Amino acid sequence: MILKCHVHKVKLHKIKLQLHCKAVEKQLKICGFKRNVDVLVLYLAGQGLRSIPSLSRFHRLRYLWINNNKIEDLTFLINNYCLTELYLNNNELTDVSGALKHLCALQILLLHNNQLKKLGKTVKELKGMISLQTLNLFHNPLAQDPDYRLYVIYSLPSVQLLDRKSVTQRERESALHLYNRERSCVMQSIAFGKRVNTPLGTTVGSSRCTQPARRLMMPSGCEFGNHTNRVPFENPEDAILLRAMTRSLTEFSSVDWNKVATCQERQLGNKAEEPHEKLTVQFR
Repeated sequence: MILKCHVHKVKLHKIKLQLHCKAVEKQLKICGFKRNVDVLVLYLAGQGLRSIPSLSRFHRLRYLWINNNKIEDLTFLINNYCLTELYLNNNELTDVSGALKHLCALQILLLHNNQLKKLGKTVKELKGMISLQTLNLFHNPLAQDPDYRLYVIYSLPSVQLLDRKSVTQRERESALHLYNRERSCVMQSIAFGKRVNTPLGTTVGSSRCTQPARRLMMPSGCEFGNHTNRVPFENPEDAILLRAMTRSLTEFSSVDWNKVATCQERQLGNKAEEPHEKLTVQFR
């Protein structure tokens, strides 16, 4: 009885796979594609698909619509590195870990109306997408996180449109202040920004950042210009931050040259030497 049940499941799986393959082939026929290399666009939306056969043969695929199906995993995208637009909204995805991080050219990614629960894991998967500009994650359980929007904005700085709403400069500043207090203080204290006297060790008031901000300590013997053969910090961001703090000072000096004797006047002794008055102004 158990064996018959297993055989029945295998046959059912094969039938479903054949149906899914037919859906892909049907779309290729509609678009008139004769070679795999010609396929740049593929529309498979709203066909009730639970899975899709590997799309690896379409190496140049750039635009893919799989929205409004019942997709549960994305293993079929493993070799589609050229994708720039991917529509996965209105499916049954619960996790995207390991399925999207190789899509570095992606510019538009719609994942709304799924069942994604873990905000940290989902955002980590998208961090390598340096060209990502449009992202939808609303109507997922992870969007209920109180700091959801600011966390995504901080973690994915290239995103310009999040959940159909433009990312503002004020939101970026708030996200930086919330998740990287040290860098926020430095950014506000350099150039023409206002000086901030708040100590860098102040505790950050985010539900995701309950630990006090780190105080940067330069290892002895590793001052700038004296660490050619080794890296003094375990975290490279600490070195960058410390460099900004120590080298962000700009100094301007001016002298009243009318009171300075020229070379000819010195030789003739016509002008008495006066103490030089130098005005120095420092900016951070």
